[in-house]
Amino acid sequence: MTSRQKSTPKFDLRKWTHFLALGFGSGLAPKAPGTFGTLAALPLIFLQSLLNPQWAMVWILFAFVLGCYVCGQTAKDIGEHDHGAIVWDEVAGYSLAMWCIPFEWQYLLIGFLLFRFFDIVKPWPIRLLDKTIHGGFGIMIDDMLAGFFSWLILFALVQWQAFS
Repeated sequence: MTSRQKSTPKFDLRKWTHFLALGFGSGLAPKAPGTFGTLAALPLIFLQSLLNPQWAMVWILFAFVLGCYVCGQTAKDIGEHDHGAIVWDEVAGYSLAMWCIPFEWQYLLIGFLLFRFFDIVKPWPIRLLDKTIHGGFGIMIDDMLAGFFSWLILFALVQWQAFS
């Protein structure tokens, strides 16, 4: 059991900050809340795919800034930094991973797997950020970097397929 799963704090889904931080409630899944939080991003990623790249990036930056606030506030309310149920960071990170990527099941699956890999394994420098930066920004930044690394690989794959 990880430190993110030890306690069962009192979340209040009537508070908009908790509702968003918990990925619309998906973070309350008893097993793999980060995975369910990532899946909760799919409707938002669909809407993101309808935007031009600039507006999609505005959405992602908004999700990041909003996440810094709602995740930080929720962590403060429950008295625990980055509890496993706080999954808005996965929503924003997966959104970044899918920026300018076609909304097709193959890419969604590959992006999902890449993002979960980077989010769970936390290779350097993701692990460094996870361990050293705290508060809402700390909760968000490691997942945004995981999303960026996932996007780099996925974008390269899409480009390679376009020229094959």
